[in-house]
Amino acid sequence: MDVRSPKENILKKIRQALVNPVPLPFPESEGNQPFFHKSEEDLSILFAQQFSGLQGKFQFVKNQHELIEQFHQLVQIKNWKKIYCKEPKLLSLLTALNITPFDNLAECDVSITSCKNLVARTGSIVLSSEQRFGRTASVYAPIHICIAFTHQIVFDLQDVFSAIKSNHNNHLPSLITFASGPSRTADIEKTLVTGVHGPKEVFCFLVEE
Repeated sequence: MDVRSPKENILKKIRQALVNPVPLPFPESEGNQPFFHKSEEDLSILFAQQFSGLQGKFQFVKNQHELIEQFHQLVQIKNWKKIYCKEPKLLSLLTALNITPFDNLAECDVSITSCKNLVARTGSIVLSSEQRFGRTASVYAPIHICIAFTHQIVFDLQDVFSAIKSNHNNHLPSLITFASGPSRTADIEKTLVTGVHGPKEVFCFLVEE
């Protein structure tokens, strides 16, 4: 009769399993192969479709000059006065329109950030800790505007991590955020409400290079 305790029996079985490992029945399930096949459709168009389907507001512009024009029109239509922006490379957009950036995120009308990537398959904006103000500005402001460029579009999430690792010597930033349209909350009656835990509107200007 085996007088070993249940714990000893379990440990014995584990040791035996480690000595004689069982081969995986489905090795392709280990994530080495992409689950979604890359679309033949232009990634800009695919992102625009997915992002718009998530209630995001998408605008494609041909160059920096057109970006300034389109942004100016949007500011006038929405009557935004308090525009929050802390990223030096984006402040030139406000300077071109003689707009003084608003310094209080908690009381702003809208915030502007760049992004790390755009994910075409999911319509997601990728933000990271490298942007310093990207995470808070994209969440706390009532409206978020993202300025992105066509070279930043990738097909899927796997491409995001591959690109970030490649650009950072195989290391990841301390924070990576995926924002897919405005904040959405469904209560117990299955009524969709936007803007409860984040921005109620998200705009993305995609600049062609």
